[in-house]
Formats: sequence, C-alpha cells, structure tokens
Amino acid sequence: MLAELRGLNEECGVFGVFGHENASQITYYGLQSLQHRGQEGAGVVMSDGEHLRGHKGEGLVTEIFNQDIVNGLTGSSAIGHVRYKTAGGGGYENVQPLLFHFQTGSFALAHNGNLINATSLKSELEAQGSIFQTTSDTEVLAHLIRRSGLGSMKDRMKTALSMLKGAYAFLVMTEKEMHVALDPQGMRPLSIGKLGDAYVVASETCAFDIVGAEFVRDVQPGELITINEDGLQSEQFAVATNSAICTMEYVYFSRPDSDIHNINIHSARKRLGKMLAKEVNIEADVVTGVPDSSISAAIGFAEATGIPYEMGLIKNRYVGRTFIQPSQSLREQGVKMKLSPVRGVVEGKRVIMVDDSIVRGTTSKRIVTMLKDAGAKEVHVCISSPPIKHPCFYGIDTSKSEELIAAHYSIEELRDLIGADSLTYLSPEGTIAAIGHEQKNGECGQCMACFTGNYPTEIYPDTKHPITKC
Repeated sequence: MLAELRGLNEECGVFGVFGHENASQITYYGLQSLQHRGQEGAGVVMSDGEHLRGHKGEGLVTEIFNQDIVNGLTGSSAIGHVRYKTAGGGGYENVQPLLFHFQTGSFALAHNGNLINATSLKSELEAQGSIFQTTSDTEVLAHLIRRSGLGSMKDRMKTALSMLKGAYAFLVMTEKEMHVALDPQGMRPLSIGKLGDAYVVASETCAFDIVGAEFVRDVQPGELITINEDGLQSEQFAVATNSAICTMEYVYFSRPDSDIHNINIHSARKRLGKMLAKEVNIEADVVTGVPDSSISAAIGFAEATGIPYEMGLIKNRYVGRTFIQPSQSLREQGVKMKLSPVRGVVEGKRVIMVDDSIVRGTTSKRIVTMLKDAGAKEVHVCISSPPIKHPCFYGIDTSKSEELIAAHYSIEELRDLIGADSLTYLSPEGTIAAIGHEQKNGECGQCMACFTGNYPTEIYPDTKHPITKC
C-alpha cells in the first residue's frame, strides 16, 4: 500500500562505493534506487583519500542533488543515506550520513535500523562529558567509537559495536577505509557487490542493478567488513545468534526486483498470495491489489484461485509527497488523489482486495468505501501477512501498541470498522512457509515480532520511549 497514506514506514536505506572514479554519480543513482526506503532526507559524504566532505538536505534525492552538486563531490569513495523522519525526528541535523571531524582525522556514519538501548547509552555518555548534536540514535555509535581507545578504527568499532543492542546496518567511512557492520541477528538487509574493481554496498540488491554492479554476497549477522586499498577483509565482531531478518522486508518494504538472502521479493510476495488463497474460501469475480507492494501477492492469489486479476485500483504517480490538508474532507480527498478505483473493473463485481497489511485501519476503510462507491457489489479484504498486533523496536515506525488497530479489535470487529464484507489474514505459519527461509536449529530465520510478540532480542526500558530512529 502507499506508505504515505498508511503511515507504515521503514526508516532508511544505505549505499556505499569504494574505489571508483565516479563514486558521486554512482551513489546518486544508488540512492535514487533506494528512495522507497526513505523520502524525508538524503545525504552523501565523499572521500578523496585525504578529506571527507558531504552534502545533505531534507526532501527527495532529486530535490537535494543536481548535476552541479554531484559533479562537485569529488573522490573515489562515498557513503549515502535516505531516511524517513519520525515523531520529533525531523530536522537537517538528523539527516545522514553524520560527519565528524577531529584533530586526528574524520569519519562519517550511515545507519539503517534502531538501537533499543540508545537512551541508556546516551545517558551514560552524557554523564561522561559527551555532547550530542542530534536526536538520532546513530550518533551514539560515533561517541562510542571515540571513547573506545587508541587502536585502529576497526578495533574501536568492534569495541563500540559490542555495546549496541537492536537492529543495525552501519556504513562507517574514514579518509582511506570503509567499514560495514550488521547486527548479530541480521535484522536489516545489507549486501556487497562489485563494479569493476570497486566495491559497492547497499540495503537492497536493486541498487546494484541500477548502477551496473554485480551481486557478490549478503553481509552476515555479526560481521564487520573493512574495505581499503588492500581489498575486503571480514571478521566476526559478535557471535551470530538466531538470524532474524525482518519479515516486513519481504511483505512490504523492499522493492520487488531486490533479493534478500537469495529470495526474490516479487516471487516471495506471489507465494504469500498463493498461500493466502489456500487459507481462504471466497467466491468472487475479480482480484485486485493495492498498489504497489500488494500487486505481486494479488497476482499470486489470482493464479492460485483462477479468479481473474484486474487493475481495480490505480495509483496516481504524479501527486507530490505532501498535500495541503486544512480539513478532514480535504484529507480524504488527498487519498482519492493518490489512489483511485477503476469503475469499469469493479462495478457490479464481487471484489477481492489483496493488501499486504493493516496498521491503523483508516486507509483500508477509505479504499473499501471507494470501491463500493465505484459500484463494487462486495469487497472482501485479504491480507498477505498476519495481523500486526505488537510494536516494532527495530526500525519501523510502529513503536506504540496504541497505533496498531489489530491489537485492540478482533478480526470481525476490524472487518466491521473498515466496512468490508469479509476480512482474512494469512497465518504466521503460512507466512513463514511462503517466504521460504531455510530452517536452522528450529528457527525460521525471520523476525515475526510485530505479528507474534516474540522478540529476537531482549527488550530494554528504552523501547518504551525510543529516541529518533536512524
């Protein structure tokens, strides 16, 4: 579903390139390919081997960078970042990468995820004299690195990373090196590619396709990679435990042309739709999906049932990111501007509307209403994931259970609230089976916490009032 309508946002995407003469241009296109992961801010920091400098701002990548700015960012290495802001988390100072200058050198940080012990670490650091310039949990790592001794950057990072809890994919760049780190559970996606002799790092493999890089491998949980003129060196900074990649990456966040752990996102979503079709028994005339992330699941559902797939909802791709909303009626009109039913497809028909999830329920209700106003005889809502009943503390902006409508209503009550003729969710077991992760030691390899309440890490007091994610 449209993230700007529904309010379910993944926090960021990271991209890096080391050792390429056109690093700034490659990073620009890499960030554009990851724009779906963050639309509120973007930035790039470059290294020419001697100095770090960057450019960042609030808005889309194309709004922040033009050809002159990109050409002016000289150097052979770069890291970039796109982000969503959260409550209280806006502002230029929180846009990444964060860049720090010291007498002994400089480094820049870009982060995807959320540190669940950030508040307690920040309090300890402030008591020791640290002064924070942002409200972002990313800055905590910078202070930990500076306080981790006088060894190499790699050794200081290992010490600092050992203090962190939660989900994180970090890119850290100095004048002559790039460091890549993934949390011990591997909750956020992160991959390594090659472009000629240069190395490329990205949150999603779709970025490799855009810049012409070849996928090499995924970064492993608890792995710290150092890239410099000697090539790529890898070591474990932590023991990998119960690998738990975020299930919502497969259900919603990632682009369909990306692969995560050798599983194609479009194919996984089709299997989710097919599994959903096995679990329900609804008579209908057409199947439609809510653009864009639910289309693949809707196609799978249609293939499994034999009910024809039709484009019953159209996304207006030319509506801007923001819309002036001085009244409730105009807010509702904003939804209609971004998503419209196709009357010729749904009029007089029993419609199965496949969506990936329901968070707050308001947009689902509006879409059901729009379909019925367009003449749909029945609207059956089928969700290709289980009910989201539990908050996420690992980098998705649903950190409060009161925001989650499924946590407070039964499925039948929720069906009545959104005005659907029926409402069906995919089971947790069906979700795991459809995505198809290899089972290891009885673990499914996915984080299902927002569905089941079984969190892959200890939950700290910080998570009751988490500071800005990313």
